[in-house]
Amino acid sequence: MEVEKFYYDNKIVRNFIVATIIWGVVGMGVGLLLAFMFMFPNMTEGISWLSFGRLRPLHTNAVIFAFVGNAIFAGVYYSTQRLLKARMFSDALSKIHFWGWQLIIVAAAITLPLGLTSTKEYAELEWPIDIAVAVIWLIFGVNLIGTMIRRRQRHLYVALWFYLATFVTVTVLYVVNNIQLPVTLTKSYSVYSGVQDALVQWWYGHNAVAFFLTTPFLGLMYYFVPKAANRPVYSYRLSIVHFWSLIFIYIWAGPHHLLYTSLPAWAQSLGVAFSVMLLAPSWGGMINGLLTLRGAWDKVRTDPVLKFFVVAITGYGMATFEGPLLSLKNVNAIAHFTDWIIAHVHVGALAWNGFLTFGMIYWLAPRLFKTKLYSVRLANMHFWIGTLGIVLYTLPLYVAGFTQASMWRQFNPDGSLRYANFMETVVEIMPMYWLRAIGGTMFIAGMFILLYNIIKTAQQGSKVTDEAAEAMPLEKISRSRIGSEGWHSWLERRPVKLTIWATIAILIGGMVQIIPSLLVDDYVPKISTVKPYTPLELEGRDLYIREGCVSCHTQMVRPFRSETERYGGEYSKSGEYIYDRPFLWGSKRTGPDLQRVGGKYSDSWHFNHMYNPESTSSGSIMPSYKWLISNELNTDHIEKKMKVLTKLGTPYTEEDIENARTSMQEQAEGIVESLYGDPDFVKTYEGEKSYAEENGLPFVEMKDREIVALIAYLQRLGTDIRLESTDGDEVSVNE
Repeated sequence: MEVEKFYYDNKIVRNFIVATIIWGVVGMGVGLLLAFMFMFPNMTEGISWLSFGRLRPLHTNAVIFAFVGNAIFAGVYYSTQRLLKARMFSDALSKIHFWGWQLIIVAAAITLPLGLTSTKEYAELEWPIDIAVAVIWLIFGVNLIGTMIRRRQRHLYVALWFYLATFVTVTVLYVVNNIQLPVTLTKSYSVYSGVQDALVQWWYGHNAVAFFLTTPFLGLMYYFVPKAANRPVYSYRLSIVHFWSLIFIYIWAGPHHLLYTSLPAWAQSLGVAFSVMLLAPSWGGMINGLLTLRGAWDKVRTDPVLKFFVVAITGYGMATFEGPLLSLKNVNAIAHFTDWIIAHVHVGALAWNGFLTFGMIYWLAPRLFKTKLYSVRLANMHFWIGTLGIVLYTLPLYVAGFTQASMWRQFNPDGSLRYANFMETVVEIMPMYWLRAIGGTMFIAGMFILLYNIIKTAQQGSKVTDEAAEAMPLEKISRSRIGSEGWHSWLERRPVKLTIWATIAILIGGMVQIIPSLLVDDYVPKISTVKPYTPLELEGRDLYIREGCVSCHTQMVRPFRSETERYGGEYSKSGEYIYDRPFLWGSKRTGPDLQRVGGKYSDSWHFNHMYNPESTSSGSIMPSYKWLISNELNTDHIEKKMKVLTKLGTPYTEEDIENARTSMQEQAEGIVESLYGDPDFVKTYEGEKSYAEENGLPFVEMKDREIVALIAYLQRLGTDIRLESTDGDEVSVNE
């Protein structure tokens, strides 16, 4: 047979590399701004779209889906063509994929700072953007599998297995987790509520880390590390065990994010068991990557690409050791809700994802521009600055996490909390936040070094959009010519069957966890005193979501004496959350838990706290939310919201919906009347009203402002399970 000549599409790879660098600078820049907000909380005071709560999801989305996502696509498009000896299936699909993905990122960058969010971790985008993500992701999958079908290489190399698993699993996770009913173009409610929503979300959230931040990067590792080291993969058999055990076990481990919460014990135990087992395949992959470099250690000392790869794989090993460790209940009891978790996440993000991306870019740039890297010295400088940045970022957060956990749990001899004031913890760890900001500054400085180095490399080289290649066509051969082959070799020749079996492997764990939570009626025991939110409280909850309050506050009192003493005498019950769409249990306590805050403080306290947090909590690092006090509450869609929630099972009656606005006015007037008990409020409010009247300016009555709705929501939290006994004492309601 004659050799076929064809061309690799380098333009699509180059486009994704450029996007990776640009969005990397943006995402890390936003992250650095957030790090400094811990020391200077009001540095963007008065600018709602630059507040911490709105920027935090922008940072995570920009780093995960923009920086890491574009890096994945760059590496996949480059390696897939060469592993399959074929141009991508469709140039048109490649272009649609690239520009569609960038438009999605821009849409996220616009909507998230505006407060248009579902507030679900790593799934904050509203429903129209979710649909766009699903469509573009499907286009990517068609292009990938289409290329495999048209390949000139018979067997699929190990990297391609991980690419396929990434495509099918992310598809399942994203679709299942983002099922929601729209209210408007920019507002929707999850079909899941409370405990069910938490389980589905962290089944998605944990496996978004697994199948977006891990499996595709393992595929890139299996391609680029052997290429850069000029060595074969250490063990083909280990790669088979690594792949199948990883994708099967990973999908079960999500509940370890919800230990000691209101999630049923069986689901928590399931997550713990599989998280511990996850250590074996994870470290099998790390060992396979590091031992691929055997015989190339002399080159590692001089080649910055291999330096980045070594630290990346080591970071992967550290993060995947720490993950199972944190899933042990006695360790999780200490670490959860502290900065330890932030440190753990960033070991993986900065070292594994960041450094593998940097090494890949430094290896690709000379090949895409047919020249040498502009400066190996600058690349080495980037490596050392970045490595020191990771150390300075993560180590202080480990110290901060241990400090928080220790201070939260200490008691005096008389049984009272030693550090009853949450602010004592915050003040104690402020030096750690300074060091974290310095480490982040160093890491992004390395990013600018890379940017300069790649620009200079491109300038001294030349673009080769279509790279010439040739290979023998793939001919059909009979089984007798194949001879004896193993089951996996058989699968490697059949991309569709490999995809099907990978899908089955990931679906088993998902179905075991998710189906019982959706179909068993008594999965969440009911509490008769728990009622739906009033219309005003519902609007207040949506404001809480808009402002990203869940980024710093939890709503989950765990069954520890230190927490019940601190937050209100009762640990959280699953039945409390049946009307919460989405759940708001949170991931980190920068501020205290709020599940029992209702009735703890006066309406005036909440008003002053939002206007100037330090006026009520000395030393607070919470920014002010003055726009909530001046903004008029938009109630245009309250009836639509209640109707959608009714379809999802919230027992609003037709009368409730018809009288929603009257109910809101009555509850708001009660709160304003309560505020009038504060002389400072009266003086400020009356002065504001007089100024508006004298100058002919529009004036919004206090009962119609956003702050009143937020106060209504906060004052509701935890009150459903607190009743008054006949003698006037407060009693608790248990399931």
